[in-house]
Amino acid sequence: MRNILVIKLGGVLLDNRNSMIRLFKALVDYRSIDNHRHLVIIHGAGSLIDRLMNQLSLTIKKKNGVQITSSETIDLIVGASAGTANKILLAWSKKFNIHAVGLCLADGNSIEVKPVNQMDLECIGVPMPGSAIFLKKLLSDNILPIISSIGITEKGKLMNVNADLAATALAVMLKADLIFLSDISSILDGKGKRIKVITPSIANVLIKKDIITDGMVVKVNAAIEAARLLGHSVDIASWQDSERLISLFNGISIGTRVFY
Repeated sequence: MRNILVIKLGGVLLDNRNSMIRLFKALVDYRSIDNHRHLVIIHGAGSLIDRLMNQLSLTIKKKNGVQITSSETIDLIVGASAGTANKILLAWSKKFNIHAVGLCLADGNSIEVKPVNQMDLECIGVPMPGSAIFLKKLLSDNILPIISSIGITEKGKLMNVNADLAATALAVMLKADLIFLSDISSILDGKGKRIKVITPSIANVLIKKDIITDGMVVKVNAAIEAARLLGHSVDIASWQDSERLISLFNGISIGTRVFY
């Protein structure tokens, strides 16, 4: 059996109907191929959370690209990610006749989460690989898991988890391949030119030059860590390249390939 493929969905995909149609059509087409590998989708809810916070006149704060999450805002973030965002993706799956199930990181003890233990990040969790039994059972029944980046600690506390880091933990736990899909087609060199391959040394230079900034720093570092832990490359690409998604799912790089 080919490696499971974990796909992390990000960017403003949920706000773009045409892109959702193209993405799910690509998923259907790929799953119809005899030798396709099992897929797992993991997502956050960045734009939904920002919009909800603005509607409620709540200040949006981030630290090193990470949403600051307190006990006062965790319920809103859980609702946006494990609720609205997750069920929007589940609804699109149903439209395209994909048998899917909406989950969070804690379901089946798939991903364990520990608190960061910083005062301003009191409800931010650090993900660690858990048990693969539940997800592999779903995959064996040809069910597509759609997982929100909400975790629960062993003491039962809800945690917001960076979706890029959660995707890495899932890929490690499942010994899977990993793709970070967003509205950004690739890492760019500061002059708008695609960087086809990136390594830790290249990434460090780009970060020091402020070419890679904010949330992209988290994404690139997560990709590098994933490449290290998995022992093979991971991809950063865009769901906007819909015509090429099946090639990407088959292991052909269309964005930036990250090596450790």
